[in-house]
Amino acid sequence: MEKILNDFSVGLVFWQAILFVALLLLLRKYAWKPILTSVINREEAIKEGLESAEKAKEQMRQLKEDNKALLAEARMERDSIIKDAREAKDKMIAEAKEKAQEEGAKMIENAKSVIRSERTAAVNELKSQVAGLSIQIAEKVLKSEVSSDAKQQEIISSAMQNANLN
Repeated sequence: MEKILNDFSVGLVFWQAILFVALLLLLRKYAWKPILTSVINREEAIKEGLESAEKAKEQMRQLKEDNKALLAEARMERDSIIKDAREAKDKMIAEAKEKAQEEGAKMIENAKSVIRSERTAAVNELKSQVAGLSIQIAEKVLKSEVSSDAKQQEIISSAMQNANLN
């Protein structure tokens, strides 16, 4: 330390102080302002970045809410469409059953009508055949039994009595 004290000179300290002040003035004029400006610009850019990140975060939150709302709306619409489709299906089935029952009733009625007409025709034909056979039988019986006049008179009076009773 003695060596430092021995080498200590007031002039040297004076010139070093002047150089230091001059260096500070030069740095202040040429370097300090640009450094501070760039630091301030950097700080503002960081603030803007944080603000834009915050805005983006808020927009993402809003988009998520919008997506949830759209999804809920889409589900409701889907449920409505499914409900409408089921109702339409049930209605179509009911209409088809009703139409089938109506057509079945018509077919049954037509079949009954055909059966009635065929039965009537068959009965009429049977009556006509029975009448024809009866006449043929009666003719044969009368020919064989009515060979005498007394028998003829007895048959005629019997037929007359039966005709009056019926």
